[in-house]
Amino acid sequence: MQINAWFIVIVLALVLLWKIDLFATLLNLKSLGPEIPESFRDVIDQEVYERSQEYTRAKAVLGIGEGIFFLVVLFAFWCLGGFGWLDGEVRAFVGNGGPILAGIVYICVLAAALGLLRLPFDYYETFVIEEQFGFNRTTVALWIADIVKGAALSFVIGAPLLAALLWIFETVPMAWLWGWILVTVVSLLLAYVAPTWIMPLFNKFEPLPDGSLRRSIEAMAKQCDFPLTEISVMDGSKRSAKSNAFFTGFGKQKRIALFDTLVAKQTEEELVGVLAHEIGHFKKGHLIKSLVLGTVTTGVMFFLLGWMMNNRSLFDAFGVKETSIYVSLVLFGIVMTPVNDVLAIAGNWLSRKHEFEADAFAAEVTRNPGAMSGALRKLSRDNLSNLTPHPFYVFLNYTHPPVVERVRALELSPDEG
Repeated sequence: MQINAWFIVIVLALVLLWKIDLFATLLNLKSLGPEIPESFRDVIDQEVYERSQEYTRAKAVLGIGEGIFFLVVLFAFWCLGGFGWLDGEVRAFVGNGGPILAGIVYICVLAAALGLLRLPFDYYETFVIEEQFGFNRTTVALWIADIVKGAALSFVIGAPLLAALLWIFETVPMAWLWGWILVTVVSLLLAYVAPTWIMPLFNKFEPLPDGSLRRSIEAMAKQCDFPLTEISVMDGSKRSAKSNAFFTGFGKQKRIALFDTLVAKQTEEELVGVLAHEIGHFKKGHLIKSLVLGTVTTGVMFFLLGWMMNNRSLFDAFGVKETSIYVSLVLFGIVMTPVNDVLAIAGNWLSRKHEFEADAFAAEVTRNPGAMSGALRKLSRDNLSNLTPHPFYVFLNYTHPPVVERVRALELSPDEG
């Protein structure tokens, strides 16, 4: 390890990011007020409100502890020469297997180690915090099965993709461009096949039975000229009591999945409002805009990766003797952590803007803003959402506007019901 400019900049950036995140979390905890927001007083009583604050505190404490732990582990592994040591061990293990095999082993070992280190935190969150607040319905057997399936799926998909990227950067001119194209194509393909091949590995999806709710959802989709081809109910209750809904699919193959907990807790009008909100994302072009923005961002990242590939000073900062494509990928990921965080803030701002627009669309097409408002208020109550987040914490972390602001905006919408 060499204390050069790369070393100093990366350490300062990572520490600064951690301090900013910690500061925002502390501000968020300080903003927990004793008074229930006025627009929620008819759906949330004082006991539930206090439990939501306790839940926010518990999650924050866990997040602070996890952040400190992984920052210390990274610096310890780095300063003790771990990146260079592992590279030497991998090279000796694969022998004449070549740089692609060495890269797969090197990155898989690091990913597996990181995953194992995260397990205690995930276990505590699931079986202590979520259990304490009445959300957890996951068994230890199901938790382990999810981990095994996730790891196997990551390897089956990730290893060939990693091998292809290593080959491209080892042999192809303008490798960053071809790597960008490959990752973009694979990402689109995964998004297309996920509803059919990947999601069913973890949850069951049953067609929404014929009835008033199905007819109302289909009527709303038809009204909005939305190509809805499938309405499913997902067994989310086998893992959590929390509720949600989401769309999947490209082109004319649009599917909506409703958590069974959502169907059980929301009225028909509220569920149609939630559907209209999701359709709003489609009609406003949010999905395409996000896709284009993500693709361009990935392209910029690959360009920078190509520029920084096999940077001798960077390898010296991390104590790695021999340059290689695979170690360059790992070091680039660490270097770009601060940049990714800044990009995430910009992405979160755009996402919050889109959520307001989708809410407004739902209020307009249903002519019943109270339905969407009611759905949001119930979701906040049932999920113990923080109703008074600090603006700086929202700025850094929230992909959705605070629910109080969303309800306020909906209340200002013209009610044509």
